[in-house]
Amino acid sequence: MKKRVVVTGMGVVSPIGSSLEGFEKSLREGRSGIRFQPELEKLQFGCHVAGVAEAEAEKIAGYFSEEQRIGMNSNILFASVAALDAWKDAGFEVPSPNSETVDWDCGALIGTGIGGMDTIGGRLVPMTDAGKVRRLGSTIVEQVMMSGISAKVGGLLGLGGQVTSNSCACSTGTEAIAEAARRIEQGLSVRMLAGGSEGVSVYAWAGFDAMRVLNKNHNQFPEKASRPMSASAGGFIPGSGAGILMLENLESAEARGARIYAEIIGKGVNCGGQRMGGSMTAPNPTGVERCIREALRDAEISGSEVDAINGHLTATFADPYEIKNWQNALQVPAEKFPLIHATKSLIGHALGAAGGLEAVACVIELFKQFIHGSVNCEDVHENIREFERSIVHETRYFPRLRIMAKASFGFGDVNSCLIFKKWEQE
Repeated sequence: MKKRVVVTGMGVVSPIGSSLEGFEKSLREGRSGIRFQPELEKLQFGCHVAGVAEAEAEKIAGYFSEEQRIGMNSNILFASVAALDAWKDAGFEVPSPNSETVDWDCGALIGTGIGGMDTIGGRLVPMTDAGKVRRLGSTIVEQVMMSGISAKVGGLLGLGGQVTSNSCACSTGTEAIAEAARRIEQGLSVRMLAGGSEGVSVYAWAGFDAMRVLNKNHNQFPEKASRPMSASAGGFIPGSGAGILMLENLESAEARGARIYAEIIGKGVNCGGQRMGGSMTAPNPTGVERCIREALRDAEISGSEVDAINGHLTATFADPYEIKNWQNALQVPAEKFPLIHATKSLIGHALGAAGGLEAVACVIELFKQFIHGSVNCEDVHENIREFERSIVHETRYFPRLRIMAKASFGFGDVNSCLIFKKWEQE
């Protein structure tokens, strides 16, 4: 019999707040974290705005020694801060760096889409090309390897379970949570820190600007630039940050009297095979539908039981197709379509961190019983006007919110979906 998986802690570093309280406040107020970035203009990007996350200097100083900070670029820093916050939020004390104790019951599955590109572009490549290899420093490898984020967290907390990083483009954070939940269900871990992280790097964003998939039409109005579900959406806005959940089996959480935020009851992960309309950059609609249905089957619920959706919704041409895919997967008429909203409208698209950040938003909303508004979609795309009543434009209290679905879709035609359920004491 599989074990039940609950969320007992959360941590977040985002463009709209690097504490749960600040993040929630911004979600409720519909406050955008998209800002003008002079460096993007200087480098002649088409898009001059981004969602830049920042961890408070005071928190960094309190969390890490000078020696620990040496090996951290923005990606590792964001993941580490969010993971430590999730750890403490779950009721655990951070072990001393000198401790010899290993927590064999806990692991970490924290992914990233692009990784340490700020280090690669800013130091590794130019210093190597200049013949200064010996001056790169002893931490260069851990900063650029994809698993550097989970490895750092594992060392900070003395984790003895599986410690690894996944990478599947924009599906990364959601997939990490799904796979970590499966590990707990199977009894392979008691607890897992899971989610995604992405640093601040023009080198990570440059390729997307070159593809013309970033919005260059709202450089003068940054807060209006991220426009999921809008007829005037002109592409996504690059973002950054980290969102981490502490997942735990229910028996352990109850035994130690932990606060339980929500339960993960369903998971789906697949690939569309880049067939049937799918490609490296576009999803196979059948693959998307099958992924969502897999999560529903795992949750043992029907599509009509989903109260709200936190969509992938990037503010590209794909948004109307995504909503149609959701409808086909849930098998509900437009008039009974669940409420739907896009956290990316406030923080931009944080790539590998997107699913983790949006999962934290989902859990907060379930726990506090509200749905945050999607901003900048007052001009709903003509192809989804039949769903307009379901689009949440302004934050609303939702006392009957019980089931929320979260999905992510990424380059390579990869898909992942989670079904969260409000925790109710049994």
